[in-house]
Amino acid sequence: MKSQPAPVRSFVADLLLWSSFVGGLAASTASGAVLDGTAKNLATYTGIAVSMLAGSRIAKKPRIKAFLSKSSTLWFLFVFNGAVAAFCYLTMDGVKGIATAAGMGLVSLGAAGGLLANHRRPTAAVGRHRA
Repeated sequence: MKSQPAPVRSFVADLLLWSSFVGGLAASTASGAVLDGTAKNLATYTGIAVSMLAGSRIAKKPRIKAFLSKSSTLWFLFVFNGAVAAFCYLTMDGVKGIATAAGMGLVSLGAAGGLLANHRRPTAAVGRHRA
């Protein structure tokens, strides 16, 4: 039996990866409407783990990686997530507000780190060509 062509396998792998990502997000956000108690917590945390794992695999794809490293994308992530972190900290009470603000703040700081890395890269390349 012949193996499937590479584009078909790649499409199926991408479809499973994106389905896992979306399914994990759905499980983590919608489990409260269907489940209670321990089952709700288990479904929420499992959904978070699945979506984080699938999302990290998706982020390594060349097209997504190129999109996420663009300055305009990084600026949007930095400003938007920073604003959401401040908003959540000021408007939400208790541990939920602090945890949400901390998570969004980490994403904003990650984008700021990407901006700094992109800002330093062209300068180093120009300096090497002059020498």
